[in-house]
Amino acid sequence: MTKMQQTLAEPVFLSGFGVHGGKPVELQISPAAVDNGIVFIRDDGEGRRQVIPALSSQLGSTMLNTSVGPADFGISTIEHLMAAVTAAGIDNLIVEINGPEVPILGGGSAEFMAAFAEAGLSEQNKARNILTVLQPVRVEDGQSWAELRPYNGTRYEVEIDFPIAAIGRQSFSFDLDRAVFTAEIARARTFGFMRDVEKLRSMGLALGSSLENSIAIGDDGQVLNPEGLYYPDEFVRHKLLDSVGDLALAGYRFRGLFRSYRGGHKLNAALVKALLEREEHFRLEVQEQSPQNPPN
Repeated sequence: MTKMQQTLAEPVFLSGFGVHGGKPVELQISPAAVDNGIVFIRDDGEGRRQVIPALSSQLGSTMLNTSVGPADFGISTIEHLMAAVTAAGIDNLIVEINGPEVPILGGGSAEFMAAFAEAGLSEQNKARNILTVLQPVRVEDGQSWAELRPYNGTRYEVEIDFPIAAIGRQSFSFDLDRAVFTAEIARARTFGFMRDVEKLRSMGLALGSSLENSIAIGDDGQVLNPEGLYYPDEFVRHKLLDSVGDLALAGYRFRGLFRSYRGGHKLNAALVKALLEREEHFRLEVQEQSPQNPPN
């Protein structure tokens, strides 16, 4: 992985529906200058415009997705796009959106990765900064926990445990690598339970969810999608995908080991916040080597 910052070589355009709001939305993802970071611009086309950096300080709701910006004019379900940004090695982007939610597309990050690959990347003339974890940081919520620990690379280790026949206990580990993410993680879809659908839709959620973008689990604990699963452990791979996107709100790539057990958006957000609040636990430094190197 290059030591220099990167952006897209040319803009990309995507459109679809929000998984929760169910509304059509269009995205234009454009190159940005060095040190810009990832910045969303929501424009409703009627005079209201909001600029929202993809940072922990801008965090909104973490209920079933990760959102940034004000409650009445923010942007939700950004995690799949942010995971693709991280895995593709992109540092600077402008993401213009004309609705309240990033489109769900196929339910993971595959379409974003394909769009980035088609557009190509442009290396910029400034070195990339890396957030290096110096001391362990851990957050807990009942039996669930998430932590970041020092590590000579960028690694994610995620474990889930559902008392459902189709899921059960699954774990998956991943050292940050674009090709591995594309082949083994990007297609992993979001998932939900049919027993929760009526309640969620009464709350204005899951209105755009379908068998085309989500794994549906029936009352008997079995997968309802006709094609079945893309991977035998697709559920934990999607949880890892979410974690890659959620941790991107630290604002920098990190050098360290992320681990979680029965985690989710809320816990991931709490971990990023806890890390950034403790200056002795991290250091920002110019990248000297690839953050995906394994430990010695």
